[in-house]
Amino acid sequence: MTNKTLGQCNTSNRAVLNWVDQWTKVFQPEKVYWCDGSAAEKEALTAEAVAREILVELNQQKLPGCYYHRSHPSDVARIEDRTFICTEAQEDAGPTNNWRLPREMRRTLIGLCQGAMAGRTLYVVPYLMGPPGSALAKVGIELTDSIYVVLSMRVMTRMGQIAYEQLGNDDDFNRGMHTMLDLNPEHRYIAHFPQRNEIISTSSNYGGNVLLGKKCFALRIGSWLARQEGWLAEHMLILGVESPQGEKTYVAAAFPSACGKTNFAMMVPPARFRGWKVWTVGDDIAWMKPGPDGQLYAINPEAGYFGVVPGTNSKSNPNALATIQRDTLYTNVALTPDLDVWWEGKDGDPPKECFDWLGRKWTPESKEKAAHPNSRFAAPMVNNPVLAPEANDPQGVPISAIIFGGRRSDTMPLVFQAFNWINGIYIGATMGSETTAAAAGAVGQIRRDPMAMLPFCGYNMGDYFRHWISIRKAMKHPPRIFHVNWFRKDVDGKFLWPGFGENMRVLQWILDRCRGRANGNETPLGWVPDNTQMDLEGLDGYTPERLAKVQAIKHDEWVRELHLQDELFMKLHGTLPKELIFERELLASRF
Repeated sequence: MTNKTLGQCNTSNRAVLNWVDQWTKVFQPEKVYWCDGSAAEKEALTAEAVAREILVELNQQKLPGCYYHRSHPSDVARIEDRTFICTEAQEDAGPTNNWRLPREMRRTLIGLCQGAMAGRTLYVVPYLMGPPGSALAKVGIELTDSIYVVLSMRVMTRMGQIAYEQLGNDDDFNRGMHTMLDLNPEHRYIAHFPQRNEIISTSSNYGGNVLLGKKCFALRIGSWLARQEGWLAEHMLILGVESPQGEKTYVAAAFPSACGKTNFAMMVPPARFRGWKVWTVGDDIAWMKPGPDGQLYAINPEAGYFGVVPGTNSKSNPNALATIQRDTLYTNVALTPDLDVWWEGKDGDPPKECFDWLGRKWTPESKEKAAHPNSRFAAPMVNNPVLAPEANDPQGVPISAIIFGGRRSDTMPLVFQAFNWINGIYIGATMGSETTAAAAGAVGQIRRDPMAMLPFCGYNMGDYFRHWISIRKAMKHPPRIFHVNWFRKDVDGKFLWPGFGENMRVLQWILDRCRGRANGNETPLGWVPDNTQMDLEGLDGYTPERLAKVQAIKHDEWVRELHLQDELFMKLHGTLPKELIFERELLASRF
């Protein structure tokens, strides 16, 4: 085993050493590099990546510390049909996951991995998910032959010696194996073995498939561990709201893709809310556990943001724009002749000429987009100008409200509050969004995405709902649950709500409900603000009558909605908790 000077093995943990040795014999790399997470290592690996043309150094005057990467054209997004949950019993994975028997999948994958790193370097990447010292923090180690993965994991996690310090001599760490292999889609697998706390990823180099600390560990394996250990691993942002008087309230929110999740996490309050501040704890993942005081506490296990770039501008998300101005890895955006980056929706006019995400010359007259619709940035959370001071608190933050939301042009009002915890779980379980691109199905089709976790739950979704129900017993003061919909339209197809920073008006009512300061009117869905309880001051042209339209609950739409909700429930009928069946009957009776 050959080690580079900057990457000397810096752990004596026998479980780690034996495991790395075992997989080194499988992968058969030319060299093994033990990452330490140091600044010197980052500098050396970045220089190597540029020399090998894996990264392009961007204009350092405009974007200091930023680099550009293009992925293989067949490897640009998460691939749900090649993502597997491998458990001994198929029922444990459930009907919404792709399942394989563990021994059969391991046999396939070890066959593909045999000698896969010949002539390459195997990087040993230790990382910590969560603040150091947190009871919820978890250690993972990823073996990879991708220098792009190493540099991205350094952004997205607390990578290096800090992980070994948290682990000590324990053998309780997530074992992640990744090889780019030949990038052949037929050899592409993202396989999770929750009963072994193990992930194997082959033939991809796209972040969501290969940054194993993210969706793979933090959600799919994380949700399995959470059920075993009495906590929740959720696809949720965490934000804090500070009033002018200094009172802080924390909220977790689950939105499917294309529903404004990162924008909400980094929201800038409008001028009407002078003195109010919104702080970002996390933009994508929340690990939550009941505390000894009966409240639900949440940490963000990540250390960076892996966001979609197109549409990011000074209006939609000025804080995200500020975050990605330095020390950021851009993937599959457009590249300008002066080594700047561009994407559709960026401020200013399009460049007269640039190179698109495939490296082809592009002009505004070109028919195809310059940046891939799923092009990404990976940026350290410390860059965020509104990063919450509590983002590194080992205890986490107390959650007062959980918000579910989807993209619906009709049916769903702007905001309503669940009657109770079980009713809130039903609202999250039936959450859906209209598809926005043909690749995801017919445009406007409702796709159910319970709690925004359908692609990420590492076990049977019916058991997942039951775990949510059971966690209530450990909380004396459970968060209140709400549903929002920023995307309702009028008969002319125009949005009825302005969205973006104006969502602060909805958030204020939610906070006031949590604090017992706002009334709500009872409806068949839940509690809603009346036309006088929502602060509309300074919202030009927005009348109480317009608010009534975006809040309208229409009988015929809800009769249709109840039928649509049956589809997912029928798929899960074998394990669906009876409490949710009763909730559906209660909802139907109210209509």
